[in-house]
Amino acid sequence: MHIHVTELQEGDRLIGDTFNAYGLHVLSAGKELNAADIAKLFQHRIDYVDIEARAAEEPAIRTIESGLNPKWLPTVGPVYQDAVNGCEQLFQEAFQHGKIAEDDVVQTFQPLVDNFKMERDVVSMLLLLNTKDDYTYQHSVQVGMLSYYLASWLGYGEEAAVKIGQAGFLHDIGKCQIRDDILNKPDKLSEDEFETIKQHTVFGHRIIRESFGESIAATVALEHHERIDGTGYPNCLPGSAMHPVSKIVAVADVYSAMISSRVYQKKRDLLHVLKELYRMSFAELDPETTHTFIRHMIPNFIGKRVELESGETGTIVLTHSSDYFRPLVRLGERFVDLAVERDYEVKHVFM
Repeated sequence: MHIHVTELQEGDRLIGDTFNAYGLHVLSAGKELNAADIAKLFQHRIDYVDIEARAAEEPAIRTIESGLNPKWLPTVGPVYQDAVNGCEQLFQEAFQHGKIAEDDVVQTFQPLVDNFKMERDVVSMLLLLNTKDDYTYQHSVQVGMLSYYLASWLGYGEEAAVKIGQAGFLHDIGKCQIRDDILNKPDKLSEDEFETIKQHTVFGHRIIRESFGESIAATVALEHHERIDGTGYPNCLPGSAMHPVSKIVAVADVYSAMISSRVYQKKRDLLHVLKELYRMSFAELDPETTHTFIRHMIPNFIGKRVELESGETGTIVLTHSSDYFRPLVRLGERFVDLAVERDYEVKHVFM
């Protein structure tokens, strides 16, 4: 069937090779399209393509709100849960003995790398796997995964990216020495309780140093709450004194905390979470690291249903590489480029 690119859906399969107006090959015949492929067609200004006929009854669009699960969930869900359980065991080991075994870290974290590196939709993946239970351990797993992705996006090689992912995975290990009633307190912490929480960075540095010696992971455990304007803890380091990997894990840490399902947190719209990261990049988080993260997360919104402040609903068909939060949206039969039509504003993205 001959179809305009705005009508494409994830899972459509191309019949023939696709070329842009300059004769450059863009996508091959037989390619099953995902969101990134559809975005590529838009970017190359391709209007029409030929796809295989769809089934008479098309499957419903998968969203977080609908509860429909992607085909990869039964496979990777258990891997994720195994990592969460393994993280809990590492915390218990660190609490009881003051150190952990490097082999245990590798055996817990590596299956995540092996099973998740091919999943493009990082946003939906984390939300679908996230639950209200075991926040500290789930957060550690998510920060490890996000640190691995972000390191790769920043140009680190596979081996280095895995090490950085492991550092993210262990960043909160010092929380094993914080009392549960403080760690899981649903209300605002008192000043003394917050001072206690802040010590997890020092505890984590000590545990990892005792386990592996001085290492990137030990440094990250100490520095992941430092901020480039010197307002962080425990040592009020400026950005110039922070390790580059600490800056990576800091971004992953903030993002994961913002999207968490902790029952006492107000539900946050995912686009607004990235807006908050963007705001923090001007004083607290490293700008290059943060903007790289945002640039790679934003395309995951392509194909998602969106509600505008006007009350209209549509679908994001293209995101901009610089004006991150003002995508091209299809509203019925018309298209609105929010980067041009500034009166429009995104209210909510349905994930």
